[in-house]
Amino acid sequence: MILILEARFYDDLADMALNAAKKTLEDEGEAYEVVTVPGALEIPAALSLAVKSGRYNAYVLLGAVIRGETTHYDVVCDNAMRGIYRLVLDHDLALGNGIQTCESKDQVLQRFDPAQKDKAGGAARAALHMLRLKRDLAE
Repeated sequence: MILILEARFYDDLADMALNAAKKTLEDEGEAYEVVTVPGALEIPAALSLAVKSGRYNAYVLLGAVIRGETTHYDVVCDNAMRGIYRLVLDHDLALGNGIQTCESKDQVLQRFDPAQKDKAGGAARAALHMLRLKRDLAE
């Protein structure tokens, strides 16, 4: 079972990303569940809880952090990524990171649009790739 863990701070962007990740997993015949958190800063805590549940083989993280007028962007990006990758390394997680950290909403739209960069679909593919790698190296 794959977990899609999405930060739903920007609903329109979250919808685009979630639909792309779901389509990728469905095209690969993979079962998934979706868990939603308010923003990217909550992703590490939710990921930790998901790991402790033991229910998932791989993780797809989705979200958008857009730079504003304050240093909050840096705090969110730094702490979210630090927490995520600590968990990845501590627990040997198969994970695809589709959290976009951008200067503008237009940049996020380009990255999430399946007709352009398809970063959410790419995160799903990365999670599946890492899951296969993890299984291959365990043999």
